[in-house]
Amino acid sequence: MAEICPVCGLPKDICACGEISRQQQRITVRVETRKWGRPITIIEGVDRKSEDLSRLAQKLKSLCACGGTAKKGQILLQGDQRERAKDSLIEIGFPVDNITVQ
Repeated sequence: MAEICPVCGLPKDICACGEISRQQQRITVRVETRKWGRPITIIEGVDRKSEDLSRLAQKLKSLCACGGTAKKGQILLQGDQRERAKDSLIEIGFPVDNITVQ
């Protein structure tokens, strides 16, 4: 017998909980200037319960070819990575309409 999803009650192989939660998230990508004038890209709005921020940060760091971390519900990437981060989030599976670049 197939394993049942505790959230939606459907079998795990046809469960759509992950896709539904991604559709409801509003993600903001912005740049701040930190110490000594260095730019840092901040990604906010990713739900901690449905996404593993450290794994998502690791994927984004790899796709953007930069350093970074995940802290306090935010993903921080070194440098001005706004367009690369947006393209990477779309590639990972987040909808284009829910990503705002500032």
